[in-house]
Amino acid sequence: MLSYRHAFHAGNHADVLKHFVQVQLHLYMNQKDVAYTYIHTHSGPGVYALDSFQATNTAEFDTGIGPLWNATEVPEALKPYLDLVKSMNPSGKMRYYPGSPYVADQMSRLEDRLRLFELHPADVRILSENVRKAEAHKAEQGERARGKRVLIEHGDGFQSLKKLLPPPSRRALVLVDPPYEVKDDYKKVRDALEEALGRFPSGMYAVWYPVLQRMESRQFPDKLKRLPAKEWLNVTLTVSTPGPDGIGLHSSGMFVLNPPYTLEKMLRETMPYLVQVLGKDSGARFTIETGTQVLGAAGLRETGAGPRAPVGNARRASPLSGKGSLRLPGQSMVREEDKDKPAAPAPKPRRAWHPDGSAGAKPQGAAPAQGKRPAATAERAPRSAGPRGPRSGGGGKR
Repeated sequence: MLSYRHAFHAGNHADVLKHFVQVQLHLYMNQKDVAYTYIHTHSGPGVYALDSFQATNTAEFDTGIGPLWNATEVPEALKPYLDLVKSMNPSGKMRYYPGSPYVADQMSRLEDRLRLFELHPADVRILSENVRKAEAHKAEQGERARGKRVLIEHGDGFQSLKKLLPPPSRRALVLVDPPYEVKDDYKKVRDALEEALGRFPSGMYAVWYPVLQRMESRQFPDKLKRLPAKEWLNVTLTVSTPGPDGIGLHSSGMFVLNPPYTLEKMLRETMPYLVQVLGKDSGARFTIETGTQVLGAAGLRETGAGPRAPVGNARRASPLSGKGSLRLPGQSMVREEDKDKPAAPAPKPRRAWHPDGSAGAKPQGAAPAQGKRPAATAERAPRSAGPRGPRSGGGGKR
């Protein structure tokens, strides 16, 4: 579907969170001399006019960049983002707001490469024109890149991502931010990232997502935590309490796989300020989570973060009948009539004869009862010591 138009939402609180984090990711990537590739799956037109009919019709920029435009005592980490936006508006009047492609173009270096994808034909044309103007302006300033620095493709970013990984320099920053106008977008994001991490596990992947009341949105962060990345960081910004009808965007998040080690500290210093300036009521808040890949029951057992879960063909207890069982690995089944019986004494060690004629005490299993055949036992194959892999599954902007 191509009905989503971000021009109606440009510069809102979700854009502030996304572009503020994006600027910080670029600054971190720029610390190394080696060039990197910026890949954007859903680029949009690149620049938005805040005095256009679409932007003024909703005026969502009043929930984001508007209150920050003349803000004072801004945290140090927020200044590069605000400086970038104000550089687009030399007159001092807030008229233009950057999309993520413009942020990437301004924050990256001449040796870095930008690969931009967009499905909407009108946005592709506008994006191409905006990139052409930006490159012409840089050329006037004497800045010329070797080769084609920015490539734009009219296509599906989900499908195109895999063909660019790993990049030639083995360094990449990937931004994934579909509109989530259809539920399948959540599953597509997760599947695309799982394949991308398989091809290029050391890349940095940033995912923007809306925090909504629908199930796909609520479950989305937990599904991303199960992806095979070494570390992850999840930050959300809520500016107001959601209404009972669930209409409107009150909260959004940025989920970063393989984040910079400096990102968490910087966010903890800056997010309280954003809540203070952008918050509309007592429901305004932020959250920050960090961790490593969540591996389900196996991961819980290793970290001691939760109870052991039934495995194999263990039957699940019925909450309706009050019966059933939850058998864990290595735990025998106890019959109801045997619960009150005393435990059997430990078996005495039996003598075992060795081929050389010597004898020695060796613990053996208890002797079978009279008239009963001993139960056949089979040696189990040793279980793998490694952690379980993440379960496959789907789940369920800009």
